[in-house]
Amino acid sequence: MRQRWPERLWIVRHGQSAGNVARDAATAAGKSRIDLAIRDVDVPLSPLGEQQAEALGRWFASLAEAEKPEILLSSPYVRARQTARAICEAGGVVGEARPPIVDERLREREFGVFDLLTTAGIQEKFPDLAAQRALLGKFYHRAPGGESWADVILRLRSALDTVSLHHAGRRVVIVCHQVVVLCLRYILEEMDEAQILAIDKEGDVINCGVCEYEFPADDQGICLPKMVRYNFAAPLTREQAPVTSEPDAMVASR
Repeated sequence: MRQRWPERLWIVRHGQSAGNVARDAATAAGKSRIDLAIRDVDVPLSPLGEQQAEALGRWFASLAEAEKPEILLSSPYVRARQTARAICEAGGVVGEARPPIVDERLREREFGVFDLLTTAGIQEKFPDLAAQRALLGKFYHRAPGGESWADVILRLRSALDTVSLHHAGRRVVIVCHQVVVLCLRYILEEMDEAQILAIDKEGDVINCGVCEYEFPADDQGICLPKMVRYNFAAPLTREQAPVTSEPDAMVASR
């Protein structure tokens, strides 16, 4: 092969988090700030998110041994690590149980001064930044102390290079966050800004929804990512776990 890719790649968003629930409550009440007293990195799964993660783990475990993931990579954020652990504990990864490989490059987008603010809160506290964001668009706008989507993409290119270097030819699952799922799609499918923002506008990434790629080789031995499915909710519906698709927790406006 002239290119190094996994045999198969699953990209999964974590289950519903306690932050998702707090954000919904703040938005519904018209508050400017989300009522959370912990860091974004420490936000755990909600009880519903735990149910979703367990259902996803059982789905991976139901795959034939020759089709299951061999490698599991996770964001370091608690909600992602809990989801990854549920997959491992259910037997969703080939071989003896081992902890997921944590990679900080898979972390949630950093929101900077927008952290914990609802959309109304951003407009109230930072009207100039809100206007700037509206002009530049969220793909390139970087709140002070935070990241743009383009910044996230930069670190994800490095993470995918590591996957290709260490896990070529293996079956790999990545557990991460909504914007990270979309930015990985952007890289793998060689999209432009307009294409990925159009996908984002169509709807949120499902909690514990599955995005799956295979990498068939053409006649010249060149492998290109081929998406098999996106926002695949069957692992949840089969287990009668409610399907949710809220934006990520710590800022209402992604």
